[in-house]
Amino acid sequence: MPSHAHVSRSGGLRREIAALAARMMAEDGISDFGFAKRKAAKQLGATDADALPNNAEIETELRAWLALYQDEEQPERLHEMRSVAVEVMRLLADFRPYLTGGALDGTAGRYSELEIEIFPESTKDVEIFFLNLDLPYDHREPRRPAPHAPEAVLSFDWNDVPVKVSVYPSSAERNVRRGQERARLAQVEALLAAGEHTTQGTPQE
Repeated sequence: MPSHAHVSRSGGLRREIAALAARMMAEDGISDFGFAKRKAAKQLGATDADALPNNAEIETELRAWLALYQDEEQPERLHEMRSVAVEVMRLLADFRPYLTGGALDGTAGRYSELEIEIFPESTKDVEIFFLNLDLPYDHREPRRPAPHAPEAVLSFDWNDVPVKVSVYPSSAERNVRRGQERARLAQVEALLAAGEHTTQGTPQE
């Protein structure tokens, strides 16, 4: 049975890792909770698996960080990213797009990428579509082979917003990963409209 002192140290380190991971996500534009967590743990010299925070703990720290350091600009950035999400999702409508990540859950900050997942019949169809649009993009392989990894990642800028499109096989559309939030176009349009209504309803100084 772990001692009280061990639990206390582990809990303190867990909060430190969560806070550092959140800062990395906000300042460096890291969108992968697991990657941010491992990088923060390595930087702090953590080797105890019990010290690793879960995604919810990091998200709590991230929201607190954004509220403290990007309070004025964050709602505007979130609105901008959701506006771009609607445009890009309409463009990619034939490939069954979903919005995920910080632009959906509200944690997107200054350096965040817009994260969209699509489920085409063929990755080649998507690349041909992009070429026909004459839209420059970078083709990236997934960071590491893993279960439920995308077949390809296409990155480009849209109205100065970095966009990351993860391409999955059409058969994977039903496989929602545990803890993942994602939304179809109609839901994102509703979020955007709700945000505009809130902004318009805010009294001006």
